[in-house]
Amino acid sequence: MNKKICAWATTPEYIKYHDSEWGKPLHDDRELFEMLILEGMQAGLSWITILNKREHMRKVFDNFDAVKISKYTPAKIEKLLLDPGIIRNRLKLNSMITNAKAYLKIQKEYGTFDKFIWQFTGGKQIVNHFTDMREIPAKTAVSDTMSKTLLANGFKFVGSTICYAFMQATGMVNDHMTWCPQHKKSKKR
Repeated sequence: MNKKICAWATTPEYIKYHDSEWGKPLHDDRELFEMLILEGMQAGLSWITILNKREHMRKVFDNFDAVKISKYTPAKIEKLLLDPGIIRNRLKLNSMITNAKAYLKIQKEYGTFDKFIWQFTGGKQIVNHFTDMREIPAKTAVSDTMSKTLLANGFKFVGSTICYAFMQATGMVNDHMTWCPQHKKSKKR
């Protein structure tokens, strides 16, 4: 690697994700829903596991179509539990259905999930100015509030740490190191 980027981007998969997605403001409802589900799926696992399974999960989870997922049956969950290409955790799969239903209610109430979720940062990206990875928090007061609000609205697997990771992934917060070329670029998406 000849360029200096955030220290966690150490594999080709991580570098691609770092350079093309992580920290760039995301406003597409379906993609926001996908990232919320994937962050919940990641709990207790490495993010590389999620990246390696993401394309297959998109396929078997109907491209994270919340309407379709909200209608998944217990029989569908049993079938999914046999698929080694996904995260085979019954609680996480059931929470995906619960979250799809909660997401659809939020969309109906707010018009878009984007409008609802970005309210936690006042509709703007929080730009941090970290120079060392050890400075990045696991959670913040904002992620605490987001977590409590999502839980109150029926979501599952949305603890404060998961919410902060979601905020980083979707560009609600820019935690690229100030010396990383993506620090400036992530604000422009």
